Amino acid sequence: MLIQLSIRDIVLIERLDLGFEAGLSVLTGETGAGKSILLDSLSLALGGRGDGGLVRHGEDKGQVTAVFDVPGQHAARKLLKENGIDDDGDLIFRRIQSADGRTRASINDQPVSVQLMRQVGQVLVEIHGQHDDRALIDTNAHRMLLDAFAGLSEEVLQVGALCRAWRDAERAFKAHRAKVEAAAREADYIRASVEELEALSPRDGEEDELAEQRSKMQKSERIAGDISEASEFLNGNASPVPMIASMVRRLERKSHEAPGLLEETVELLDQALNHLSNAQMEVEAALRRTEFDPRELERVEERLFALRAAGRKYSVAVVDLPALAEKMVTDLADLDAGEEKLGQLEKIAAAAKTEFDHAAAALSEKRKAGAESLAAAVMAELPALKLERARFMIEVTADPEAAAVEGIDTVEFHVQTNPGTRPGPIMKVASGGELSRFLLALKVALADRGSAPTLVFDEIDTGVGGAVADAIGQRLKRLSSTVQVLSVTHAPQVAARAATHLLISKGPAADGSEKIATRVATMEPAHRAEEIARMLSGASVTDEARAAAAALLSGNG
Repeated sequence: MLIQLSIRDIVLIERLDLGFEAGLSVLTGETGAGKSILLDSLSLALGGRGDGGLVRHGEDKGQVTAVFDVPGQHAARKLLKENGIDDDGDLIFRRIQSADGRTRASINDQPVSVQLMRQVGQVLVEIHGQHDDRALIDTNAHRMLLDAFAGLSEEVLQVGALCRAWRDAERAFKAHRAKVEAAAREADYIRASVEELEALSPRDGEEDELAEQRSKMQKSERIAGDISEASEFLNGNASPVPMIASMVRRLERKSHEAPGLLEETVELLDQALNHLSNAQMEVEAALRRTEFDPRELERVEERLFALRAAGRKYSVAVVDLPALAEKMVTDLADLDAGEEKLGQLEKIAAAAKTEFDHAAAALSEKRKAGAESLAAAVMAELPALKLERARFMIEVTADPEAAAVEGIDTVEFHVQTNPGTRPGPIMKVASGGELSRFLLALKVALADRGSAPTLVFDEIDTGVGGAVADAIGQRLKRLSSTVQVLSVTHAPQVAARAATHLLISKGPAADGSEKIATRVATMEPAHRAEEIARMLSGASVTDEARAAAAALLSGNG
């Protein structure tokens, strides 16, 4: 439930900290005192639409903080966990509204989107007014309220699971059928392609291997010419080796005739001969290493060009040819075995649909029975709300062709406000005042089922008095035994039934300026009687009004 609401610099509110208790709390005050500002502030903290005009005049920003105490397994905590938000302890909603229109939202001091704040807020608080239609305009909400009343949540989950299983089976069947049909249209092409790729038999990484081999062979071919030329120079007819050897021998013979003159020259020439001899051997070895079979180069090139031609033909990279071959073999196998598999998938889809149809039909029957009970429960509340001539009906229309995860039903609330008039959708037939009373009757019938833990009613007693206002008060009190109820009211009969009475008033701002500020005070018993007397008699409170207020309070104590 809502346990605290703190407001700073919003419209006429300068600084306000309110604590709330379980049960029924009412907010009263003269027209224009600021009751709607409180609800606008609460709505802002729950993800409602922001507006720079909400910021108190002269301030840069305003702030609203709402604190909730909710059970550990509540849906709000589940939503926060799913979105990575810490949910330990109380849930603290904070919204900062800047005068320039920008807003910042946080839950438990962690920044969140306004959408998430609104989503979580909707499972914590429902705000209803005389002209509010959120609970009644959407037929999906009608179905959810009926399911909550009839206790059909498990059946709805089961039908949803069966619907998804059926749709998955249908998608699998249709996808395979499309695949088989496409394969059949291309059967000849696929078979020829499979034969071609199987004959080619491409291997993973083969293109890189062949390209590397080809590059090495081409380099060897270019280098071999230069090495052959070197070999011919060193070993051929023009080789300098014999000439140098002959010269060394002549000089050796002459060196004896002139000792000390030619020895060093002979030694250097002898070394040169040795180096040339080594060079001859190395050149021959290098020539042998560059030897390759031209036919092998031709074979490598033919294989490489064949792979690349296949890649161009099938519009894939050469590296993807093995995967393409595998896929085409699979496609061909699907084509050959497709009819059998298609029949199996069709049977699975048909069986899934049959199971869904049976479960949806059973759910539909339970909804119809629940609709009668809910309509009767709402009807029982109408006479006291001065709607004794009205009828409340729930139309459950089953359409197997409109199957969805929620089943096959459209649920819509209909009313007949007077005998002889044509029944119709509640939003089209009921007036504003009637709508609020129908809504209250519906909420009482639902009690703690299908409701947020905090309900806020904004002047739903407008335009009624006496016995009808007292009946509204009784029902709000009854509702407050299962959920927290906050009601903005002008009816003393409603105010007298509250466990907590908050008085809203206007006065000078605390800063001593000429600004006006809204204040909220929790009423003590004596002051409460005076406020209810004012509500009974107006600006001038009479002794008779005080006596009537005391009677109302004593009768509802």
